[in-house]
Amino acid sequence: MKMTLKGMLAALLFSISLGLSSGVLAQEVAPINVNTADAELMAELPGIGPSRADAIIEEREINGAFESAADLERVSGIGPATVDRMRDQVTFD
Repeated sequence: MKMTLKGMLAALLFSISLGLSSGVLAQEVAPINVNTADAELMAELPGIGPSRADAIIEEREINGAFESAADLERVSGIGPATVDRMRDQVTFD
């Protein structure tokens, strides 16, 4: 397949723009405090959708605050793999 100079430049510019935009997407975000966050905010965590966010809040209200990421395994449907994916994105202050 023969590519023209114009096509190669377009592909190069597209690749560069993807590289630049990925830096924006990789920005650090503040960790979510699972002891105070509402369901909408918690649903943004990896592996946590609206129903699991509601379950986290229900567990928190019934059995008290979470002290560590591992405590999230008290919630039905949240296992070690899910906890590992969100470990760096949650706090418990």
